[in-house]
Amino acid sequence: MDDAVPGTPPAAQEEPAYDPAAPAPLNVPRTPTGDAGVDAALGRLGDADHLATDGHVEVYEDVHRGLRDALTALDARPGPPAPARHPTTTPQ
Repeated sequence: MDDAVPGTPPAAQEEPAYDPAAPAPLNVPRTPTGDAGVDAALGRLGDADHLATDGHVEVYEDVHRGLRDALTALDARPGPPAPARHPTTTPQ
């Protein structure tokens, strides 16, 4: 015998509440640059895909710090030698 009451809809499945801070992958492609330090910093952006939005700031600050360090390292590298001065003739 069926205990269901005729005309009663089945129990509605509750939809999860929308949470704008919930993790949502951005799926932004990251093209390798060829610089290991820069690529590592950009790869860290993928970590934000698994965090709620309030956790993104820490990742973005870490990436910014890594990119800033990579740029600073470029300034610290010795550049090409300065061009030699042309000999000048001086009266003797």
